[in-house]
Amino acid sequence: MVLRGLAVSALVLAVGPCLAPAALADSAPGATGASGMGDRLTVTVTDVPGGAGVYTLECHPAGGGHPAPRQACDRLDSVTMSGRDPFAPVPQGALCTMIHGGPAAAHITGVWAGHPVDAAFDRTNGCEITRWDDLVPVLPRVGG
Repeated sequence: MVLRGLAVSALVLAVGPCLAPAALADSAPGATGASGMGDRLTVTVTDVPGGAGVYTLECHPAGGGHPAPRQACDRLDSVTMSGRDPFAPVPQGALCTMIHGGPAAAHITGVWAGHPVDAAFDRTNGCEITRWDDLVPVLPRVGG
């Protein structure tokens, strides 16, 4: 499994960043990056009543101080295995509804599937709301 993750990492470096979502999908969850760390994320959430805080999420096996580590890890695995990068920003030029979902914000850093993560989330328009909601329960549910 580690060799498969290394092969995928080498392919990404050789071919370029345009393959990053595909590389994440092909990487085995639990792969370790160059730092030797496995799937470990720090999730910082602000302006969410009852959900604000800083949480550590560890996967494979699930653990850490996150309120729902098993469910959060399962969600990340599901998105990654479907071929999408769970931390990708909204694409440039995307048409987004101008609806505001509140002041909630989050920042996720760490390593997922052997790749570094540094992603910001908010609810400033329809695209960002969808992006946030797609990661519940990694991020807390906001609203009804």
